[in-house]
Amino acid sequence: MNIRTANNTDFQNWDTYVLTHPLGTVFHLTAWKNVVEKSFGHRSQYFIAEHQEKICGIFPVFEIKSLLFGHFFISVPFAEIGGPLTDNREIERALIEKAAKLTENHKAQYLEIRNRKEIPGLKTKSLYYNFRKEISSDHDENLKAIPRKSRAMVRNAIKKGLVSETGHHLLHDFYKILALNYHRLGTPIFPKKFFKNFLSEYKEKADILLIKTKQGEPAAAVLFFIHKVQMVPYYAGSDFTFRHLGPNDFMYWELMKLAVEKDCRVFDYGRSKEGTGSFSFKKHWGFTPQPLAYQYHLATAENIPNLSPANPKYQKKIQMWQKMPHSLTKFLGPFISRDLV
Repeated sequence: MNIRTANNTDFQNWDTYVLTHPLGTVFHLTAWKNVVEKSFGHRSQYFIAEHQEKICGIFPVFEIKSLLFGHFFISVPFAEIGGPLTDNREIERALIEKAAKLTENHKAQYLEIRNRKEIPGLKTKSLYYNFRKEISSDHDENLKAIPRKSRAMVRNAIKKGLVSETGHHLLHDFYKILALNYHRLGTPIFPKKFFKNFLSEYKEKADILLIKTKQGEPAAAVLFFIHKVQMVPYYAGSDFTFRHLGPNDFMYWELMKLAVEKDCRVFDYGRSKEGTGSFSFKKHWGFTPQPLAYQYHLATAENIPNLSPANPKYQKKIQMWQKMPHSLTKFLGPFISRDLV
């Protein structure tokens, strides 16, 4: 077996491996690499394991150098998961050893690997939970599967005249809503080009769904991916002034209907931290939380890092951000968010 860094001629075969691997995700595709590099300039090392000139494993790794959060390597930034995909455990161990040596040679603090399941021998932090389940090809069955209170919110939104629209042309409205939502939560907003690059790189496999009021006012929006038979809503937000209309519940119902139309069999609600509003919202939709394993190889660092907004040391900064004028946070946010991986 040979392990080397991928080059441009490898990326088509890389994506084929991801699409055929049972654990391959939208985050493993080279489109994610292109988006991160074009949007933020973070450097990557995409490792390929080969046997008899055939790919038998991959491991995407990015180097992050941040004045705020330090120097580390991660697989994969801005992604829910993104650890190694391999034919077997032996190849997986070899790829992790390769990335660990890279981390140590660069005198970085640690290597973070975002996995769905734990890999033996690595330190693990349980922070995020994933929500996903199979859906029916029948709209009525899917509606009945939603718990009573959330189903009532969907029906109320329909009565209130909410409507949905889908398309890349909705980027401006999506970004406006997301920036408002991030400000309310005390989180720096990503630059608009980040989302534009997702639409450009993933093409028809990424799109925006926008919810409008009866008067045509944007109330909620989500950027989602279609990966094989999975619907993956990833970046979403709503205008808090329209919360009485139930735009979030209606948005995810419209997205579930769209998933059926696109022959998706799995609806992946994405990750949420326990104790947050999004965690409760997804549970109320009848999705069961499954813990994700964020794992670490510590190089110069002594302890597992805690860069979560839930960390008490960030609470004052979050509160300060919430009090800042929205226009100022839209200007400053893109300079800070590049390191919020």
